[in-house]
Amino acid sequence: MTTVISLGGSIVAPDKPDVPFLRDFLALSTAWLEEDPERRLILVVGGGGPAREWQKAYRETARRADPDAQDWVGIMATRLNAQLVKALFGELCPREVVIDPTAVGIFPGRVLVAAGWKPGFSTDYDSVLLAELFGAGTIVNLSNIAKVYTADPRLDPAARPIDSIGWAEFRALVGDEWVPGKNVPFDPVASRRAQELGLRVVCAAGRDLPNLRAILEGGPFTGTVIGG
Repeated sequence: MTTVISLGGSIVAPDKPDVPFLRDFLALSTAWLEEDPERRLILVVGGGGPAREWQKAYRETARRADPDAQDWVGIMATRLNAQLVKALFGELCPREVVIDPTAVGIFPGRVLVAAGWKPGFSTDYDSVLLAELFGAGTIVNLSNIAKVYTADPRLDPAARPIDSIGWAEFRALVGDEWVPGKNVPFDPVASRRAQELGLRVVCAAGRDLPNLRAILEGGPFTGTVIGG
């Protein structure tokens, strides 16, 4: 059984690596894997604070900002974060960090760690491609929000949390176009492909590790189910 987690950079490195979170996430993940030898884990790691800050520096400095160049800056931040996560799992993750989800081949070990691939989408899309490749029907999308809202609650006091939503309704919320650094619960390009594949995405707060454990075990949890 393969489980795919899109591990938001905002929880791995909000401004720098969150060592207490990483320590606890590693402990939970390894314990969960040890309980069943058939379990495998794919972690697709985002860029977090470093990606946003480096992209901002590029926009504010470049004579003419290019979207692809901005994406590449963010992609490199995902690769640094992913390399850290891969190293933490040691022998459980013998393969180097995946940077092209279409050229993975075999899955050695118990853990596979992936990072950003190329401009045009976020690591959410990479997680969809890997879920398709390894037959995972659900992606657990961990970020710094507990649920998807009807609008950005920081801007709209009338925004409501959503327990479950279909893909058509969710895509109406996030739109169809990718913008480098765009802050949405699940990126538009990934959402389109996930809908085509009939995937289920669970959006939940990444730092709530007891809640993550409940998700992994199929128990009651706090979060938003997209396409379920």
